[in-house]
Amino acid sequence: MNAILKREIRAYFDSLIGYIYITAFFAGSGILFSVSSLQYGSTDMSGMYSGLFYILLVLIPILTMRTLSEEKRQKTDQLLLTAPISLTSLVLGKFVAAMLIYSIGVCMTIVYATVVSFFGAVSWLTVFGNVVGLLLLGAAYIAVGMLISSLTENQVIAAIGGFAAMLVLYLISAIATIIPVDWIARIFTELSFAERYSPFTYGVFDFSNVLFFISATVIFLFLTIRVLERRRWS
Repeated sequence: MNAILKREIRAYFDSLIGYIYITAFFAGSGILFSVSSLQYGSTDMSGMYSGLFYILLVLIPILTMRTLSEEKRQKTDQLLLTAPISLTSLVLGKFVAAMLIYSIGVCMTIVYATVVSFFGAVSWLTVFGNVVGLLLLGAAYIAVGMLISSLTENQVIAAIGGFAAMLVLYLISAIATIIPVDWIARIFTELSFAERYSPFTYGVFDFSNVLFFISATVIFLFLTIRVLERRRWS
């Protein structure tokens, strides 16, 4: 797994995707921070954290589009699938690499909170709750993006497919409002990533939401492993 992890981190910066992602995240979060906090001289950063949800819908597919599709396009997937490593280690290595790049952007929001603290009291518990929420949301979305990437050899298709899949997971709560059957509507609402992430932006640390994102991450990573396992034996 360590070899895969190092290889993937190097690949992110060799292909410039790592630089593009980090730059775009800093730009997007910086604008949100300026508009929602600095402009009003407020220490409330919930607006920035809420807005980051929509930025991640676009940025995470870019981060994950090459994870497995590029291997398939270059035919190096055959080497990886026949290498003396488990598919679990392969997928986890790529997942952890993407999470590390993703986390660089998330940690920048702590710097914003530090800047705001010079002008007033900051609720650090709320800030760290938001950071945890972003990391959990990102982990689940990265797992989704990796699954889509494992299904195609075209990076553009992987990015578009990842965005579409993440958008559906966001819109589930909206779909729930038009479902006439109450218990089905509740199920859809419970599965909404937006509904699960929203409490974190207000510093509400609900263990059920933590468990939801961890479970979603595990499920999508498991499905990715199954896709690769099927390819290995086909």
